[in-house]
Amino acid sequence: MFCVAPAESEARMNVTKGGLVLFSANSNSSCMELSKTIAERLGVEMGKVQVYQEPDRETRVQIQESVRGKDVFIIQTVSKDVNTTIMELLIMVYACKTSCAKSIIGVVPYFPYSKQCKMRKRGSIVSKLLASMMCKAGLTHLITMDLHQKEIQGFFNIPVDNLRASPFLLQYIQEEIPDYRNAVIVAKSPASAKRAQSFAERLRLGIAVIHGEAQDAESDLVDGRHSPPMVRSAAAIHPSLEIPMLIPKEKPPITVVGDVGGRTAVIVDDIIDDVDSFLAAAETLKERGAYKIFVMATHGLLSSDAPRLIEESAIDELPGRSNRKGVTQQLRWARFSWPCCWFSMIPDRLFQQSHGVVVTNTIPHEIQKLQCPKIKTVDISMILSEAIRRIHNGPCTFSTRSHLTAAGEELEHQL
Repeated sequence: MFCVAPAESEARMNVTKGGLVLFSANSNSSCMELSKTIAERLGVEMGKVQVYQEPDRETRVQIQESVRGKDVFIIQTVSKDVNTTIMELLIMVYACKTSCAKSIIGVVPYFPYSKQCKMRKRGSIVSKLLASMMCKAGLTHLITMDLHQKEIQGFFNIPVDNLRASPFLLQYIQEEIPDYRNAVIVAKSPASAKRAQSFAERLRLGIAVIHGEAQDAESDLVDGRHSPPMVRSAAAIHPSLEIPMLIPKEKPPITVVGDVGGRTAVIVDDIIDDVDSFLAAAETLKERGAYKIFVMATHGLLSSDAPRLIEESAIDELPGRSNRKGVTQQLRWARFSWPCCWFSMIPDRLFQQSHGVVVTNTIPHEIQKLQCPKIKTVDISMILSEAIRRIHNGPCTFSTRSHLTAAGEELEHQL
């Protein structure tokens, strides 16, 4: 191990040793964009591979360069067809395994089927099944981000790096929310209180928790917690056994634990999929006197008609930074001859975009952003590229502790 000067370390921050191959597991534009951004940060070229579907809907993968004895990193983001996405990843991993790759590391920012990580009545733990399939296909390491439950790491018999997106979201709160010191972090249910508490402690803010439901949640009906009380049967239960009867469960009315009156409420969670619960939480906070309401999450699934519901909801729009300078340059490129005095009279608010739901780019949602201008994307490619670089180079290539980026500093605690 040898040390370099801070300036030299910064210049070589994204340089990797030879023997690294970076593949994108599908040709989706958003996945390719994330892959190319990571490749640029690492200073490497994208690997050559073809992924397509046959006329009979079978997935075919053809690797077009040698991976023998190399570290292969496969980037896969979840598309609309999640099952096809999984098969693309598994087939590419197996193709690299049979091509004698030294190691095969999957970079899956959002782990699919992560919400099915608990036994629900007579269902199955699908995330355990998927983990076994990935390991059997030949995966030797997994990089993911903000697993729905940290215990999912135990489903793998390979190393799993569960990175956190919270540093990027915390930075966004500090820089983009006006007077964030007057904000309060909100958990839309007691289940997400731990995440909200982490945000509140790091920002030195208060916390509020929404408890209760207006009607029975669909998840409660599915997992059997609303099953009818047990029925005594002389044929099934011995007369000498006194088994207590199951008391029916009743949801309390909606209450907000914490003061949100006249304050900015920031609802935090790990996944935004079915937005009904977020919209109900926003309505409740408005009724309790919240001044502004924003939503932040790592993974923006935004299924079905979520963009339309968000656009029509009580979730507020967050003014973005002024883009006057960028618009000026665009006008010059368009060869408009605007007098300076005219341009200076345009209100600055016309150069600002508004956002109310902030998510990261772990999942492609460019179409949803076009449908709803309230949705804002935070780029997390920096921490993914840093994780790839460290896994490939190893900890003893050169010292980076003296001059780390924000992503590197966070990764010191996560890896």
